[in-house]
Amino acid sequence: MGINNKVLLENIEWFDETGEEMVKRLPSHGSAEIKFGAQLTVRESQAAIFFYTGKACDALGPGRHTLKTGNIPIITKLLSIPWGMESPLRAEVYFANLKTFTNLKWGTRDPVAFKDSDLGLIRIRAHGVFNIRIIQPVLFINMLVGTMGRLTSAEISDYLRQVIVSRFNDHLGEKLDTIFNLPGRYDELSHGLQARLAEDFSHFGLALSSLYITSITPPPEVQRSIDDQSRLNIIKDMDKLVQLKAAAAMEKAAENPGDAGAGMGMAMGYMMPAMFAGTLGAKGETPPETSQQTSCPDCHGQIPASSRFCPLCGHQILVLRQCAHCGKNLVPSAQFCCRCGHPAEEKALEKICPSCKKENLPGALFCNYCGEKLQG
Repeated sequence: MGINNKVLLENIEWFDETGEEMVKRLPSHGSAEIKFGAQLTVRESQAAIFFYTGKACDALGPGRHTLKTGNIPIITKLLSIPWGMESPLRAEVYFANLKTFTNLKWGTRDPVAFKDSDLGLIRIRAHGVFNIRIIQPVLFINMLVGTMGRLTSAEISDYLRQVIVSRFNDHLGEKLDTIFNLPGRYDELSHGLQARLAEDFSHFGLALSSLYITSITPPPEVQRSIDDQSRLNIIKDMDKLVQLKAAAAMEKAAENPGDAGAGMGMAMGYMMPAMFAGTLGAKGETPPETSQQTSCPDCHGQIPASSRFCPLCGHQILVLRQCAHCGKNLVPSAQFCCRCGHPAEEKALEKICPSCKKENLPGALFCNYCGEKLQG
């Protein structure tokens, strides 16, 4: 049954056919006169947030729920004559997709500045992938969705990429002194960057399930200089090297180019089975099962996943909004943070680099544009 029925009760549910929608509002355009007794069905991978008269009432978990509003069939229509037969008691339902959104790309659109202890100031590029999921639906809707009818993972990935690149620059400046020490440290850098980003993502009601760094590369001219330096380090006799290069050039000129192409094709043929085997093996892995316990963000105690408040410390688990300074969960009517005392509506200020005067994200330690360390 549709959500815009004039007399009959509504039966509300939602299916994501694309696999990319994070939040969907019903009705898709505006609000509706959802009536008393309407039925709401929520799947295991979803959470539904019921908004009534402009306020979020609750986050509803899996199952069938009966919605209670002031809209009574037929009677409300008669009472709504002064408003053009449209009830002023408006309601809408936001569905949040709680699945893990995988294979989101991140990378440096422009090279970031990095002070290398051996090479000096250089610019490097980095790329990788990350996975996210919604853990606080109400906070996510209030912070990022607003009144939009839908939001996909692609629509917020651009902003999340900027956050990742900024924190990556800080993390690299603290944990790495030179790019010559990169081999063997990708896992360590990935795990450290993921831990650093956890707090940034939690302010939006998101969890960073995993993050991987696939490449960190300096500019081509720096790569050529490194290659030249490597060659010089292994050359013991320059005269013999010149003779060897000359002999190799003459030998190559005498060869048939077609045979060289055939040899390369044969080598690729031997490599293909291993490449496909690695791909199929990676896809066959099964994700770990979700636990029924969660951790309180305030006291870090283990509590039931369905808790609205922590039974150990009383901390509010269902987050409506957070303090921009300390991350404390705030009730909708709060004027000041009960932990740090800052006004609830105060926003964290962006950091201005004293050297190049460029703006960086709040909490940044190093400038993304010139690599200088920012003041605290």
